[in-house]
Amino acid sequence: MAELNKYRNIGIFAHVDAGKTTTTERILKLTGKIHKIGEVDDGAATTDFMDQEQERGITIQSAATSCEWDGHRLNIIDTPGHVDFTIEVYRSLKVLDGGIGIFCGSGGVEPQSETNWRYANESEVARIIFVNKLDRLGADFYRVVKQVEDVLGANPLVMTLPIGTEDDFKGVVDLLTRKAWVWDDSGDPTNYRIEEPPADMSDLIEEYREKLIETVLEQDDDLLEKYLEGEEPALDDIKRCIRKGTIALDFFPTYCGSAFKNKAIQLVLNAVVDYLPNPTEVKPQPEVDLEGNPTGEFAIVDPNKPLRALAFKIMDDRFGALTFIRIYSGKLGKGSNVLNTFTGKTERIGRIVEMHADERIELHSAEAGDIVAIVGMKNVQTGHTLCDPKAPATLEPMVFPDPVISVAIKPKDQGASEKMGIALGKMIKEDPSFHVETDEDSGETILQGMGELHLDIKVDILRRTHLVDVTVGKPQVAYRETITQLVEDSYTHKKQTGGSGQFGKIDYIIEPGESGSGYQFESKVTGGNVPREFWQAIEKGFGSCMEEGVLAGFPLLDVKITLMDGAYHAVDSSALAFEIAARGAYRQTIPKAAPQLMEPIMKVDVFVAEDYVGDAIGDLNRRRGMIKSQEQTTTGVRIRASVPLSDMFGYIGDLRTMTSGRGQFSMEFEHYLPCPKNVSEEVIKEVKEREAAKK
Repeated sequence: MAELNKYRNIGIFAHVDAGKTTTTERILKLTGKIHKIGEVDDGAATTDFMDQEQERGITIQSAATSCEWDGHRLNIIDTPGHVDFTIEVYRSLKVLDGGIGIFCGSGGVEPQSETNWRYANESEVARIIFVNKLDRLGADFYRVVKQVEDVLGANPLVMTLPIGTEDDFKGVVDLLTRKAWVWDDSGDPTNYRIEEPPADMSDLIEEYREKLIETVLEQDDDLLEKYLEGEEPALDDIKRCIRKGTIALDFFPTYCGSAFKNKAIQLVLNAVVDYLPNPTEVKPQPEVDLEGNPTGEFAIVDPNKPLRALAFKIMDDRFGALTFIRIYSGKLGKGSNVLNTFTGKTERIGRIVEMHADERIELHSAEAGDIVAIVGMKNVQTGHTLCDPKAPATLEPMVFPDPVISVAIKPKDQGASEKMGIALGKMIKEDPSFHVETDEDSGETILQGMGELHLDIKVDILRRTHLVDVTVGKPQVAYRETITQLVEDSYTHKKQTGGSGQFGKIDYIIEPGESGSGYQFESKVTGGNVPREFWQAIEKGFGSCMEEGVLAGFPLLDVKITLMDGAYHAVDSSALAFEIAARGAYRQTIPKAAPQLMEPIMKVDVFVAEDYVGDAIGDLNRRRGMIKSQEQTTTGVRIRASVPLSDMFGYIGDLRTMTSGRGQFSMEFEHYLPCPKNVSEEVIKEVKEREAAKK
């Protein structure tokens, strides 16, 4: 096992098409992990091994691989860029210590880059920046650096400057050493010379170098004082300050190059080793109790402490289920027993493997700092904690967003029904943002996901990977319901059937809650009219109804219920009687509280060439969109809008037609807003027609 200070657990993340997977390929080639570079455009990239990834040229699921550079072990996760798969980015960031954020030299900071950057900020992951594709038309390193400052509100620490741009891009100047790294046109990443930089760049080099030194020396007052007195700091001191500031998220070392042309990847690898933290230098994971409340304990990264590991990804392949885990403390050996704190069950560890995309290398053991996969675990799901049965603890779990779109599917023949059930079971385990429900009346299976592309790919995987042919219905929107008025009411449940009966009376207030507050319950009963032991049953009774609103059966959002008073019977009252009373009260009172349908509003980012701006805005207005801003970029115009999801179906096809195939867009859930009356009536009518058709 390598020493912990020689470990780097890093992720590579960016917008679609910024060159994440291509950069990963170059890293694997340079570190000797692969001998032939596979191109994304040819469908041959190592980490894009799914059929769907190779055809579409996008990454769908994060892939893990390991390699060595300069005596350090790098565990790398290549994450997807498409907005429908941000869940993959989120859960990868949760277990990483550092990252490489890649931006396209001509596209700059694109919508998805912002989402990923926000996730990384929330996870407090130290990053370096790589401005890629400087060989492309319209590439401008300095413009992208400015965008990182303006759009992301980040502090890029420029470490290299480009020599030449677009077709003339030859290499980079390392500002620390003032040396130029120049590559030839052979395409071999190892064919480079280190030489003096071009004379006409000397002023620019000195300007950026001075800025660099002044920024990093703020990490050390003594060095800054000496520098201001005219003493040049030693290179090792500068690097130490860069490392300290990077780990503290004060700035982000920024590099430039072209992964496709094999230029400047070595400097990025050196930066990973020099500036990104090892597992012991990041904040330890907090431990929580079974209710999810912090215990004040932390999983300290140390092989000699009790085992603490987090399952962050489940993957099913031809050899069976693989559970990817990040070990935070302790050791894990083949044949040892671990406790899953979520299920309370102990499982035996069979095979431990190190993953290289879809290949695997058998291991006998793993320890703190490692990212490995375990073969054949039965009951472990994403976010579960595996720990030492003698010293149980739970790590802070992952929180996943609710799906916003659904489609109904049916197997084409009855024989495929069982096969489909098994396949969907595996797919749910792999992707926590993918939900499946069965409509009991119609027997239809409902798939729920984060967007059209997400569900499209799930259906594709069903058909091709699991060989289940299905017919697919029209996409449905995940509407919600809420109430808009306060109602004070009373309900009595009374039933007498020989022997002891059932009795429970409750007086309560139902009112709209704060936005995003969900279901809240409070009891203000005094004097024992409703004994305390029945409060929980009342809360449970109301809570069990929240999944089905009274307008069209959609879940109810943001409701506060306050129990004010009531009555009970010494013999006939029970927890069940009060639970039934609460359910009856829900059905009686919610219709009086002016219920309202809520629709999901999406944050939409559209990129179009200048000629198509008018058409794009007109089209978004027709879709009930609210235009938030318009921004000129070098490659076109970026339009930001908020648009109801129900009006965004099929948008990609319309956008391509409108812009002769040149438009791009990304979309993510923003919030719920009340539906206009005409839309609300239409949705309720559709739901009622569907219900009638089932009968």
